[in-house]
Amino acid sequence: MLDIECFTYLNRALESALAPIVIFATNRGLCSIRGTDMVSPHGLPVDLLDRLVIIRTLPYTPQEMVQILALRAQVESIGIDEESLAFLGEVGDRTSLRHGVQLLTPSMMLARTNGRDEISRGDLDEVDSLFHDAKFSARLLAEQADKYIS
Repeated sequence: MLDIECFTYLNRALESALAPIVIFATNRGLCSIRGTDMVSPHGLPVDLLDRLVIIRTLPYTPQEMVQILALRAQVESIGIDEESLAFLGEVGDRTSLRHGVQLLTPSMMLARTNGRDEISRGDLDEVDSLFHDAKFSARLLAEQADKYIS
């Protein structure tokens, strides 16, 4: 959420001979530019917007998540069967890919504690019940706001 002064500085920096590469990430539509009354796409001044290349990104599909999780498990030398990998892809689709990746290590620790070298579906079920993703935690805090000091 940059304001008009920041955009002015960036415009000036982009005009120098040693112009840096600047990457913006946003999911905002038409909105006002902070510090002004102007409405613009993505909340960016039009003169800066004219200089940008906009690349639209899409969320991962469950199949892509399974491929990413399999690669991550391979890199970390974590054994996991196909059924467990598919379930972890479902967890990533329901929550986030980051949460799915973060469940790999505790699941492996649980499997090793139980004397196995490969993650099973039961390990993932147990770890999924113990650890919550950010959206679930935020919803839980909002529902139980009266139980916390504000």
